[in-house]
Amino acid sequence: MENEQQLNAPWLIAAWPGMGAVAISAGYYLMAKLGMHLLAEFPAREFFDLERVDVRDGLIITGPLPRSRLFLWQDPDKRHDLIVFIGEAQPPAKGAAFCSKLIGFALKLRVQRVFTFAAMATQMRPEHESRVFGAAIDRGTLAEFKRLDVQVLEEAQISGLNGVLLGVAADSGLKGGCLLGEMPHVFSQFPFPKASLAVLQTFSALASIPLNFSELQAQARQVEKGLEEFLHRLENSVGSPAAPAAGAAETAEADSPPPPPRLSGRDQQRVDELFAAARQDRSRAYELKQELDRLHIFHEYEDRFLDLFHKPG
Repeated sequence: MENEQQLNAPWLIAAWPGMGAVAISAGYYLMAKLGMHLLAEFPAREFFDLERVDVRDGLIITGPLPRSRLFLWQDPDKRHDLIVFIGEAQPPAKGAAFCSKLIGFALKLRVQRVFTFAAMATQMRPEHESRVFGAAIDRGTLAEFKRLDVQVLEEAQISGLNGVLLGVAADSGLKGGCLLGEMPHVFSQFPFPKASLAVLQTFSALASIPLNFSELQAQARQVEKGLEEFLHRLENSVGSPAAPAAGAAETAEADSPPPPPRLSGRDQQRVDELFAAARQDRSRAYELKQELDRLHIFHEYEDRFLDLFHKPG
């Protein structure tokens, strides 16, 4: 663990899997582009119970529990460092206790502001720009959100630890808030990188940290095109889909992923090459994540991916 005296006015950003993979994709992109390294890990058994076992060739195998890790970027300009918390899952119970532990750890590191990322499902179409919605702990952060044209939530609920963590942070006297990227409700089970991009662009401006968004922008355009073409085909064949209720804030994490497919020799070679490239240059880690997502194997490789962010030496 880093010596807390070495950190400069750090901010904490927490991300979990959820609707549209908005939060977790934003967290991974931030980690990759800033070249973060592992700071600490919370023991899983304190908050997660074993709910099932795997069976392979007739043998019962105990699967791993979800991991909860924090990664650090130290600002070379010494304004404020960033700590990104990545949780592989939200605890099914003991959520408030988990948040209290995380905030307690943050206070020891003298964290000043806490942010969570999430999704906001509306009736937007895939080709529309994703708006960023927000709710703040304190009036200062609220004023900053308004200055950055964040759509302030007047009446809403933020379910799950995206909201609970901020409630605990508020009770501890910290500042911060939640940024929610807009995505189409009818595609809430699909990754929607445009919403992650919108959230990160707002956060980058808020934190005064320039980021290269080229990879995320390209991914967002590709996904937008595919979803819009699918929606047009659906509307032409069966009529317009039923309009969902607008303004549905993220309430649940994604379902457990299906078993990973078997890779071809070419795909396996490509994955290995990208892992090697990312070990040499962490900024290429998001390129690797895109490939793992394309092959639907990120869950299988998640620990190996996050191991790239261990501090050298």
